[in-house]
Amino acid sequence: MGSPDAQKERAVKQTAGMIVFVLIFIVLYSGMHLYAFYKIKAAIPLAGWCRQSIILFMMLMVLSPLLVRQFEKAGMEFLARMLSWAGFTWMGILFLFDFFSLATDLTCIFVRLAGSIFKSNLSAVKLSPGHAFSLSLLLTAGLALYGYFDARKIRTERVVIRTSAIPRRPGRLRIVQISDVHLGMMVREERLKSILSAVKKVDPDILVSTGDLVDGMMMNIEELIRPLKEITPRYGKFAVTGNHEFYAGPGRSVEFIERAGFKVLRGEGVSVQGLINIAGVDDRAGRYTGWLREVSEAELLSSLPRNRFTLFLKHTPRITEESLGLFDLQLSGHTHHGQIFPFNLITRLLFSINSGMRRLPKGSLLYVSRGTGTWGPPMRIFAPPEVTLIELLYQEKGKNE
Repeated sequence: MGSPDAQKERAVKQTAGMIVFVLIFIVLYSGMHLYAFYKIKAAIPLAGWCRQSIILFMMLMVLSPLLVRQFEKAGMEFLARMLSWAGFTWMGILFLFDFFSLATDLTCIFVRLAGSIFKSNLSAVKLSPGHAFSLSLLLTAGLALYGYFDARKIRTERVVIRTSAIPRRPGRLRIVQISDVHLGMMVREERLKSILSAVKKVDPDILVSTGDLVDGMMMNIEELIRPLKEITPRYGKFAVTGNHEFYAGPGRSVEFIERAGFKVLRGEGVSVQGLINIAGVDDRAGRYTGWLREVSEAELLSSLPRNRFTLFLKHTPRITEESLGLFDLQLSGHTHHGQIFPFNLITRLLFSINSGMRRLPKGSLLYVSRGTGTWGPPMRIFAPPEVTLIELLYQEKGKNE
């Protein structure tokens, strides 16, 4: 935990960092609203009362994430949840509308440049402000509806790994991964029921959660402990912290996860009934809270029995070079595969792999989940939610491992 002075310094840094983040968010989000307002005004004549109503609505939406947090702290659950649904749904819609509007603006610029270069009048293919607005609105409505319903269709992804590192008997281990569920303000009983139904169908031997099981806002989610606790795999349930566990408060987050029946691995490893090693580390987001259990990944993994398959749970899909070859499979999440197109293009820039399997040097593997729930906008576009089944099948050493 560190000395009181060190904790105080971390708290100051965390507060300063949060203030900077909030200011950047308000500036960027306000800019998105200003651009949308400009596009609306260019396409539709706005009377005084109508213009003022739109401005007031947009101001409320800019502040909604901050207001939701304040309502939550004040125990005003109904207002917090209603504003959360309205604000985050609007966030997704606004992002899509701005994206399509920007695309039409760039198209118009391209048409204008092409006309200048080729000395041609291409005004016939140029969209008017009204047509551009209508097209953007139509595409936004279609994709938002698609994303809303697709976010509720849990896919089960199956990964098969043949290895001599598990015992000949039982010869097969079924590990199910959930990640980035974000139980809290918006992901509640109905969504959790759907997720757990997918988990039960594959009858796992081991269930793992690779972070962000809870959201940054954990309002009255104690009733969600019971359905999670009812999942009882043969060899147990294991979890690691994600960044949102620290945002919500690491103490109550870890307590919730443990009460749900998971063993939370915070810089530690276990050998599960002589069948498999499972190790896990805290997410680095905890470094400013005083709760991060910082360990050397290489030392942690080296301490485990070397003759067994080693599963490494780590929320963020970053690889420590010194750890390569010390684990067989790292399971991660965090990226959501972008969640809403085209954010997947951004996550691809930030992470070398933002979903799926990657073979690493020295025989290690990395699998990154697209995530099981949603954060923010309750929609997924070209990044469907998943529950992942990893089947470890025994295979004699040397036979195409």
